[in-house]
Amino acid sequence: MIWKKDGFQGERSVILPPALVGMEEDDELCQSLFITDIGYYPRAEHHHRVRQQGADQYVLIYCVDGSGFFAVDGKRHEVEKNQFFVLPIGKPHEYGAAENADGYWTIYWLHFRGTCAHIFAEGAATPQSVDVTMNSRIGDRINIFEEIMSTLHLANGIDDLRYASSLLHYFLASMRYLAQFRRKSAPAIGSEECFDIVELAIHFMRENIENRISINDVLRYVGYSQSHFSREFKKKTGLSPLAFINKMKVERACHLLSSTTMKINMICYKVGIDDPLYFSRLFSKIAGMSPLEYRKKNSIRK
Repeated sequence: MIWKKDGFQGERSVILPPALVGMEEDDELCQSLFITDIGYYPRAEHHHRVRQQGADQYVLIYCVDGSGFFAVDGKRHEVEKNQFFVLPIGKPHEYGAAENADGYWTIYWLHFRGTCAHIFAEGAATPQSVDVTMNSRIGDRINIFEEIMSTLHLANGIDDLRYASSLLHYFLASMRYLAQFRRKSAPAIGSEECFDIVELAIHFMRENIENRISINDVLRYVGYSQSHFSREFKKKTGLSPLAFINKMKVERACHLLSSTTMKINMICYKVGIDDPLYFSRLFSKIAGMSPLEYRKKNSIRK
């Protein structure tokens, strides 16, 4: 089996040049917490990385789909979907996607350091779970990550670096202080939201918009039979569950097409579709035009 450290279809990354890293190290605000490298690998099959000397930064890996592993100090840990871990500075390590023939994982990753970095690395030496719950806010966390990467991609001065550093505090805090991050959207005890299976299902779909999910996945989450659930779902939304999922994916794609410069073959992964041709056909069917046509008519980054 041939292992790869990068080069995956749809991947994106930003590696800051030494000049910008030096600015971060010298700046009073940035030096507390800053990024040197950041990226996203969708469906990274046979991904594998070994650093015999470790890294000069903490390395965070956040797995949102598939599975993988990492090893530090001779101890191996298995990593599942919706788990993250932080590799320590200066220690030899190894990590990668699941090692079976069709193994893959989708990961958000970043290298960070700073005078406060150790605080956010605490407690993450083993896989930490951030599963979908009624108040999980996975989508919010991913949006913060995307804003960091977009800011650093365009960075040309200290203001950009300070903004990215400030966002990094929030992103890492959303994991380090998970209960506090989720408290914002927790429904009141006894409210109708706690018992509405359609709202629960939509929340689950939204939190998994980057993943390939089936109706059975939704049914397992809400705990209802397909006939009863489908009837209630269509009664409330006017759409079947599958049609609603596809509509949600296209709406998310529309947002990315109009507000970012992300390539179409990257956007498809951001809505849980790993076939750009199928994505284009689905988009055209629902939106009435191709992704390229939509971008030309609606881009706000002209």
